[in-house]
Amino acid sequence: MRVCALQSGTSADGIDVLVVDVEDEGDVLILRTVDWRTVPWSQDLRRSILDVTHGAAIDAAAWCALDWRLGEAFADAVRGFGDLDLVVSHGQTVYHWVEDGHARGTTQLGEPAPIAEAAGAPVLSHLRHADIAAGGEGAPLMALFDRLWLGPLAAETGESIATVNIGGIANVQVVHPDGRVDAWDSGPGNALLDALVERATDGSEAYDRDGALAAAGTVLPELMRVLRAHPYFGLPAPKTTGRHEFHLGLLDDAVRSTGGAVSDADAAATLVELTAWSIAESLRGSGATRAIVSGGGVRNPVLMSRVAELARPVRITSSAAHGVDPDSRENLMFAVLGVLSWHGIPVSLTTARSRIAGRFTAAAAPLAPPRPRQAFARLEVRR
Repeated sequence: MRVCALQSGTSADGIDVLVVDVEDEGDVLILRTVDWRTVPWSQDLRRSILDVTHGAAIDAAAWCALDWRLGEAFADAVRGFGDLDLVVSHGQTVYHWVEDGHARGTTQLGEPAPIAEAAGAPVLSHLRHADIAAGGEGAPLMALFDRLWLGPLAAETGESIATVNIGGIANVQVVHPDGRVDAWDSGPGNALLDALVERATDGSEAYDRDGALAAAGTVLPELMRVLRAHPYFGLPAPKTTGRHEFHLGLLDDAVRSTGGAVSDADAAATLVELTAWSIAESLRGSGATRAIVSGGGVRNPVLMSRVAELARPVRITSSAAHGVDPDSRENLMFAVLGVLSWHGIPVSLTTARSRIAGRFTAAAAPLAPPRPRQAFARLEVRR
C-alpha cells in the first residue's frame, strides 16, 4: 500500500504530510518513507485554530466553516502525490473533554470528504473516538506504534523501554518485556513556550529557535513552584491533557501570583524547566532504563539537556539514533494505525478492550478493504 498520513499537532504550526510505502513480510509490518514535508497554515486559519483552542466562543456557522476550511487545507496538502491507497487524517485537535480524571470525548476538526475527493482515495479520520467509547483515554496513540516497534526489543533485552514525544503536549509510553504498554500525557511540551515566543516576537517567531530565549534566562524558583502546583501533575496515570489546560493564561496567572514582572527570557527558562521536570518525573517512576525522544522538542538543546539531567539514571537518546526521524515519528504512527484499521485489526491504547480505530470516508470508488487479517508482531522502519 501507499499511505499518506496528515496531521496538525497541538502547536498548530502546520500540516505535517508523510507518504510511505507499506508492505509485509509475514507478521512484520515494514514502512519506507517516500515523502515528508510540513505545509504551513495560513495566518488567518492558524489564528482561528488557536482562538478556538483557547476557548473563543463561536456560533454553529463558524464551527461549520472552520471544520470545512481545515478539511480543504488538508485536501490541498495531499494533492499531487499520485496514486494513494489510503489517507489517514488525524485532523486538528481543538478540545479534549476530560471529566473526573477521564476522557469523555474529543474534537478534531478537518472534514474528511474534501480530502477523499482530492486524493481519490479513502480517508480514515476520527482516530481517537473508538478508544474513548470503549473506556480508554483516546491518547496517547503512540502506544500502539511503540508496542510494534519496541516490543520485540524489550522482550529480547528484558528491560522496559520508554519513549517520549514532545509536541505541544508531551506524552510518555513505556514498553515492558511482557508486552504491556503504559501510556499517558506527562504535561506541557512546547505549547506554552511556543505561545510565549509568539507573543514576545509579535508573531514573527513561532517557537524558541535552538532554545536561544530560554538559554538567555534564569529559572525562577517561585514561578516554578506555582506552575508545578497545577492539579494535573498530581493525577495518577493513565491521564491525558491538552492546550485547554496548559495555555498562556496559566503562565500569566502564575506570574501575577508571584507578585512581580518576569522577563520573557526568565519565563522561557522556567517553562523549559517545567516541561523537563514533568517528563523526568514520569520517567523516574516508569521502570524504564532508557527513553527514546521524538517530536519538535528534540530540536531544543536546552530542553533536551535538562530532560537528560533530571531523568538520570534513565538514558536519553533521540529517535534518530534508532532510525526514526524525530519530526515524522507521529505521522509514521498514524500511517501504521491506518494500515491496521484497513486490515480490520483492532488496537488498544490504555484500555484492555481493543477496537478498530477511526471512520472511513469513501472517495469516488466504493470502499473495498481486504478481509481482516491477524495482527502484526512487529514493525520495521526502513530507508
